[in-house]
Parts: sequence; structure tokens; C-alpha cells
Amino acid sequence: MALFSSLTPVFIAIICVLIGVIMKKMNGEKEKHDTKIKHPSRPWVDEDLKDGTDHPLEEEEGEEEWQGLEDNVAHVPFAGERYSEAEMIKRSQTFYELLNKRRSVRFLSDEPVPREVIENVIRTAGTSPSGAHTEPWTFVVVQDPYLKHKIREIVEEEEEINYKKRMGDRWVNDLKRLRTNWIKEYLDTAPYLILIFKQVYGRLPNGKKKTHYYNEISVSIACGILLAALQNAGLYTVTSTPLNCGPQLRVLLQRPANEKLLLLLPVGYPKKDATVPALSRKPLEDIMVVM
Repeated sequence: MALFSSLTPVFIAIICVLIGVIMKKMNGEKEKHDTKIKHPSRPWVDEDLKDGTDHPLEEEEGEEEWQGLEDNVAHVPFAGERYSEAEMIKRSQTFYELLNKRRSVRFLSDEPVPREVIENVIRTAGTSPSGAHTEPWTFVVVQDPYLKHKIREIVEEEEEINYKKRMGDRWVNDLKRLRTNWIKEYLDTAPYLILIFKQVYGRLPNGKKKTHYYNEISVSIACGILLAALQNAGLYTVTSTPLNCGPQLRVLLQRPANEKLLLLLPVGYPKKDATVPALSRKPLEDIMVVM
């Protein structure tokens, strides 16, 4: 009995250690399980398309670091256009009718397009609002046949993998009814390719990083204005988001690391035998709620 009594504290200690090990292992397994639930594997997601706005920059700058903006931006008088109610209704209806004719066109002619038109529509896109007026966009215009073909090779190689492995049956079947696949002939035939890059951060004169607030939202708004400007000029495109092509295209076009590919637009006139899917748009009552 004396021996048992003297060994009791040892047994208790060993049991406590074992219980601690078991509990730690169980908690570890639970954390792994929770992680799997909260962060499912999505192999088709393109890292370049993730908005980095909420991620802090590297510790090379402090919270109060000068961002290159004036302490007190001067304000000037503003006088906007003012139309009569009848003119407002007429203009809004006319603009709607113009943009309602916009279609995604995948069959583009190689007929030349005036360079000045491309410059004007990009100027128009550059009027877009942006977070803290950082203007976090770069529009890369490609007209060189060799570069266009290299872009096509990169895109088609990745898109084939996307269709066969990354996107999944549901996504592929939804696209099949629109008769689209990984073959992108328009990347060769369109007279211009416009690649829109979001600048996830900028650079200050001293070389440190500059925060670009809401960079993805800002660039997305600019893309919408660009699409409207192209339609207004009588040019057509198809909005292309080539998944997982950003890094290769960034290297090909010699763009810096702070730029991430958001959208690729082939721009030109439709071929004479071009077709588009017979689609309809949602009626106003399905997209507008009046409170």
C-alpha cells in the first residue's frame, strides 16, 4: 500500500500528460476540419483577380506615411450641364437604346481601326472615379501581330486547362450553350487588344509603396465606361477574363509586379458573317427596386 501510495502522484501526472496530448491532437484535428470547411479548394480561382484592398502593405511604411497627395487640394467652381425634363428623358432614352445594342462579339474583322479612336475611348475610361483619386489603372494597347499571337498562345493554353480541369462541369456546360470554348481566334484577328491592369499599389517619389484604395472596384468602373465608349464609337468587343494568364501576360508585356490583369478586350468591327447568341435582358422590374 505504501508503494502504491508513493506512485499515485506519478500515475496522476502521466494520466494528465496523456489527456493533454489527446486534447491537443483533437483540437488540431478540429482546426484542420474547420479550415477545410471555411476555405474550400477552388482551383479555378485566379490569384490576380483577388482584390488586395483589405491587405496592408509591407511594413516599409507607417500608418501616417505621406501618400503623395496634397495636404489641401484646391477646389474650383463647378457648373454642370442642366437640361429640361423633356431633354433629359430624350437623352437618357437615346443613350439606353445605344447601349442596348451592345453585344459580346467573338467574330471580329481584321479591318483597321483609327488609332485616334482607341486613344479617345481610353481617355474616356480614364475619367472614371477612383478611391482617393489614385487612378489605379493601366491600359495596354497591343496591335503588333507577333505579340497578339503570343497572347493567343498563352490564353488558349491556360483556357484549355480551365475548361478541362479547373472550371467544373456546370460552368463548362453553361458556356457550351453560348458556343464558346478555349479557341480564341479573335485574339489574332482583332486590330487591337486592350489589356486592363489594376495597380494594386503605386510608388511614391521616394520609392515606397502607395496605397491604392478600392483598386479593383475603381478599375472595374473604368472598364464599364470603356465598354460604353467603344459602343458609342461603333466598335465591338467581348469581355474576356483569361483565368491564370495574368503572370505570363504581365511578363510578355513587361509590366511591373504591382499590376494585375483584370480584363482583356479584343476591339474591332464585326465580321460580315458574325453571329451572336439570341439572348434577352431582364426587364426593368427585375433589376430595379424603388423604396
